[in-house]
Amino acid sequence: MSLIRKTAAELGSMIAAGEVSSVEVAEAHLDRMAEVEPKVQAFLHVDRETTVEQARAVDERLRAGEKLGPLAGVPIAHKDIFTTRDMPTTAASKILEGWKPPYDATVTRRLREAGLVILGKTNLDEFAMGSSTENSAYHTTRNPWDLTKVPGGSSGGSSAAVASYEAPLSTGTDTGGSIRQPASVTGIVGMKPTYGGSSRYGLIAFASSLDTPGPFARTVLDAALLQEAFSGHDPMDSTSIDAPVPSVVEAARHADVAGMRIGVVKELAGDGYQPGVLARYHEAVQLLESLGAKVVEVSCPSFTTALYAYYLVAPSECSSNLARFDAMRYGLRVGDDGTRSAEEVMALTRAAGFGPEVKRRIMLGTYALSSGYYDAYYGQAQKVRTVISREFEAAYEQADVLVSPTTPTTAFAIGERVDDPMAMYLADLCTIPSNMAGNAAISVPCGLADEDGLPVGLQIMAPVLADDRCYRVGAAVEQALESRWGGPLLKEAPSL
Repeated sequence: MSLIRKTAAELGSMIAAGEVSSVEVAEAHLDRMAEVEPKVQAFLHVDRETTVEQARAVDERLRAGEKLGPLAGVPIAHKDIFTTRDMPTTAASKILEGWKPPYDATVTRRLREAGLVILGKTNLDEFAMGSSTENSAYHTTRNPWDLTKVPGGSSGGSSAAVASYEAPLSTGTDTGGSIRQPASVTGIVGMKPTYGGSSRYGLIAFASSLDTPGPFARTVLDAALLQEAFSGHDPMDSTSIDAPVPSVVEAARHADVAGMRIGVVKELAGDGYQPGVLARYHEAVQLLESLGAKVVEVSCPSFTTALYAYYLVAPSECSSNLARFDAMRYGLRVGDDGTRSAEEVMALTRAAGFGPEVKRRIMLGTYALSSGYYDAYYGQAQKVRTVISREFEAAYEQADVLVSPTTPTTAFAIGERVDDPMAMYLADLCTIPSNMAGNAAISVPCGLADEDGLPVGLQIMAPVLADDRCYRVGAAVEQALESRWGGPLLKEAPSL
């Protein structure tokens, strides 16, 4: 089996044993990128020389006897919303084109400390605002399963890189489903950790009370290894949880659901869902029951309003966070010819630097926060958020985890929803409740839809700081389905 087909866990073991060098593994993935990247366009920045230098440095650390993590020497694709001192960080926006930060994000720093080798920075919806990666200011990433389809968003570049075997691992951020939704439509594993379990320091903010860094991988164990590598308390992040990291790797290796209570969320299935998605979802629930789990139905009525509340909370926070891009300190500056005031330069810069979706959300958020409307919109949305959290708590009294389809449909066509923002927002219908409550949730592949042969994801949700339950149930589903399929769902994306 070629190096690019190995799991991250296998690659880490081979490198540690001296069977292969980190440089060899990095070069194999760089060669794969040269082959398929013109079709997929998952990356915004790649520097082969810098990548090989990183890999060589890891090999030297290992030869010197330094104790590194189980992923030492393994390549990773990094979402271009985390600051990196040696690479540009643009958030896929023209307003930050070419900007090279003076510091690493905490997630970036911990990846380096664990010995992972950053292949490059991946494409995304501008400032992580979108569900298709069509909102990037640079180019549209394509789904490796069908190059006419989207790879999801906002972390579509990261999901496509893993699905196309350009990288065994990647990072993403999940604000309303931006890890789980792209993982689902590209047939890989994507995890949203408990909010505060992974540091936001150095992550360019979209919605500060929602943004959550998390892993992409092709197996549940690989995702757990990556989450463990970069998670944990960070004093640089005021929202970071000062508590032990759940033993997610141990849980991923303990694929046993016998006696667990699986809660089927009544409101997250039915009308509006693609028949092939529902078929694979119900099969996955039946599979869990056959493995000894007890399936119970739970009702969370407020989940049907989560989407609407989210699109008041997130734009409001976005409006506040993006005020820092003012042409005065860093990034793009337009119209500064000495004849205009600072306010005029700021207006011209923001008009030229922000894309349509970012402008839409800034305007919506500014309106929701404005005098006379705050209580009617943002305040009411926060009340709905509280109700969602309480319904989750009540549901977890009846079940150990909750399950649903990850997305209502499989990947949609590029351009299909560009002019219909509401249709685009509906892609996150199932994922948003977990962001609003801050709990953990994972998407694992559960088959292909009958209608189009595209991947379907099963979403598994767990209480705050019970991330290990997501991995335990996800690993059980993965193991059972791989036995049925004779291997992973993703052997080779058909269009590649």
